[in-house]
Amino acid sequence: MFSKSKIHDPAPKPKTGGDAPAKPATAPAPKPAAEAPTAAPKPKPAPSVLSSDLMIKGNLKTTGDIQIEGMVDGDIRAHLLTVGEGATVKGEIVADDVVVNGRVIGRVRGLKVRLTSTARVEGDIIHKTIAIESGAHFEGSVQRQDDPLNAAKAKPAAKPAAPSGK
Repeated sequence: MFSKSKIHDPAPKPKTGGDAPAKPATAPAPKPAAEAPTAAPKPKPAPSVLSSDLMIKGNLKTTGDIQIEGMVDGDIRAHLLTVGEGATVKGEIVADDVVVNGRVIGRVRGLKVRLTSTARVEGDIIHKTIAIESGAHFEGSVQRQDDPLNAAKAKPAAKPAAPSGK
């Protein structure tokens, strides 16, 4: 209510009054217009897709989503990682959401981890929530942690300290 009254009051004054009040009234108008285009890029970008004929040796890191259909030999960090049915990942996976349809050889860390019926995982899974469908192949250990993503940084520091103390 107050903003409507203030908007209506200054508008007649610049029309009847001097040019100085008209300039401040014009300046705030472009700012909301500038914010509207800024809001447009905020929707999630499409996931990065690594096709089935692509083989990558090296680490991948993004704040976005990745869908892997080929082969990756290296660690992957992402927001959402989907491993396709014909895909293979050899390395550590750290992501908020992990969906495995294909093969993973290495540790998986995620807030939500899902192994579908076609999944083959050889390695440990550290998760907050996990779902393993009937038919999935899994060899390794499963550990629940409240914050599995940040534990990845704290755990390596703790492991060297323990052997040094002995």
